Amino acid sequence: MQVQFEIKDPQREARIYALRTAVAILFVVLCLVLVLGRYYALQVTEFETYQTQSEANRVQLQALPPRRGLIYDRNGVLLADNQPSYTLSVVRESVADLEATLAALRALVPVSENDLENFQKKLPRSRASEPVPLRFRLTQEERARLAVNRFRLPGVVVEAQLLRHYPHGELFSHAIGYVGRINEREAQILDETDYRGTNHVGKVGVEKYYENSLHGDVGYQNVESNAHGRVLRVLERFAPVPGKNLTLTLDYRIQRAAIDALGERRGAVVAIDPLSGGVLALVSTPGYDTNLFVNGISSSDYAALRDSLDVPLFNRAIQGTYPPGSTIKPFMAMAGLQTGLVTPLSTVPDPGWYSLPGDTHKYRDWVLRIRGTGHAPRVDMKMAIAESCDVYFYDLARRLTIDRMAEYLNPFGFGELTGIDTTSERGGVLPSTQWKRQAMGQPWYPGETISAGIGQGYMLASPLQLAVATSVVATRGKRWRPHLVMAVDAQPVAPTQSAPVQAPADYWDAVIDGMREVVHGARGTAKALANGIAYEMAGKTGTAQVIGIAQGAVYNESEVDERHRHHGLFIAFAPIESPTIAVGIIVENGGGSSAASPIARSVIDTWLAQDTVARSL
Repeated sequence: MQVQFEIKDPQREARIYALRTAVAILFVVLCLVLVLGRYYALQVTEFETYQTQSEANRVQLQALPPRRGLIYDRNGVLLADNQPSYTLSVVRESVADLEATLAALRALVPVSENDLENFQKKLPRSRASEPVPLRFRLTQEERARLAVNRFRLPGVVVEAQLLRHYPHGELFSHAIGYVGRINEREAQILDETDYRGTNHVGKVGVEKYYENSLHGDVGYQNVESNAHGRVLRVLERFAPVPGKNLTLTLDYRIQRAAIDALGERRGAVVAIDPLSGGVLALVSTPGYDTNLFVNGISSSDYAALRDSLDVPLFNRAIQGTYPPGSTIKPFMAMAGLQTGLVTPLSTVPDPGWYSLPGDTHKYRDWVLRIRGTGHAPRVDMKMAIAESCDVYFYDLARRLTIDRMAEYLNPFGFGELTGIDTTSERGGVLPSTQWKRQAMGQPWYPGETISAGIGQGYMLASPLQLAVATSVVATRGKRWRPHLVMAVDAQPVAPTQSAPVQAPADYWDAVIDGMREVVHGARGTAKALANGIAYEMAGKTGTAQVIGIAQGAVYNESEVDERHRHHGLFIAFAPIESPTIAVGIIVENGGGSSAASPIARSVIDTWLAQDTVARSL
């Protein structure tokens, strides 16, 4: 067997080695070129792009919500405050699994279905880097529990915020209103930039009407954060501008006196300074705790308010419109004087009932069922107002006609919005032939004029309108737009004067003299108020029917369901010579004016007592 040996070729091996070395060097050079090229791209050509992305991961722009303005009464009593509170929020971009994170949070702290629903609604409207609130008002124990588990909850933030608080709860619920979480509809209307970082907005009342003043201007800060979204340091800060503080014309003591006088009854009280239009008290009962609405009211709490027969969410003072009853009579008397149809001394016969010419239907006077006859054989204006003689005003209404009645009552503010600086006011109804034709497509009938003459039928007015009209009489024709805010950041807000009611001095004397007799006259319908009184009050009682009473039927209050009983009304101003307060009051189903008039005495006593003290200081 022959063995063959391969002879090595050193030159060939040298060439192969050189080739392999060259290829390796070339490969290394190419890799180095690629690395250098990429390095050049990163550091030079694409530097700004990657720097921006890097900064976005490291530096975040956070909105700083402004402090909402505070609200005070005229004497400096705090009515709407901001309280520090800890809020649990989630930053979406820092959370890998949102559902798992929410489940973990709900295992640590209570999160209601309402909280979760509000969170889910706000999530799509917020930026990925923006904290979205899940729970407000965390307790100290809940904060501690979250802090211990912080390491396993990336994107979860617990931060201190100021939340609205109403220290007097129900007392000013209808006057001030409340703030609540921004809903989807509001988010589409509100300026996104101005409300960045803000979760609440005024919903009703002064809180909504003065939202632009109370809200303030949002601030911003640049912060450096880690991979988990935790803030490491603040790089730059632009402080927010706090909202403006409001000083209201409302007086805590008058508001409290009105609430206490109304008690558990349904009704409303409006007290006005006739010299400026400033509202001293605006009460509607029952009220509700406005704090329930700040962070989203629970379904059960809202259902209880919504479904209550007493309708606590309804602002009776400005939204409630009722037949004014006999409280309309002083204004009717002025209309009769202005048209020349009556004089202070002219009289009408009063058998206790009234019939239209050619009609056998009898419109009864309220006194007929008590005395079996009228107030007197003949009644003049003073007696008609003091004793609330229906027959006198039946006759005056017929001669005035409904259209002239509307023409002369409108300047007192009936049938139109007063323009008060709050939300949801209703204008009532001042009927006329045109109004009925437009509203119902029907003609006006003479009998309807008779009813309107004593404030019944289609005529409707709010307690606020009654107070405004009463203040016009108190000032002998001057009319001011009612307002709730007297100063913004200590800068006075000038009151607005409306067109005055022009009438000779003796006309005003006649009407006011009649209203004085209501309280101070021997047969006045509110003469009980004069017991122990230290000043002179001008007033007018009123009763508004809730259900119809058939011709010849007798109204027995004890046999009528409570909610079908007459409403009691009362208007008044005092002192007569130099009035500083005018009131409009209604007690729903109170049975008559005797339920409302003592409330006026309580409110006016409180105001004049402190007014006397203020003058003596």
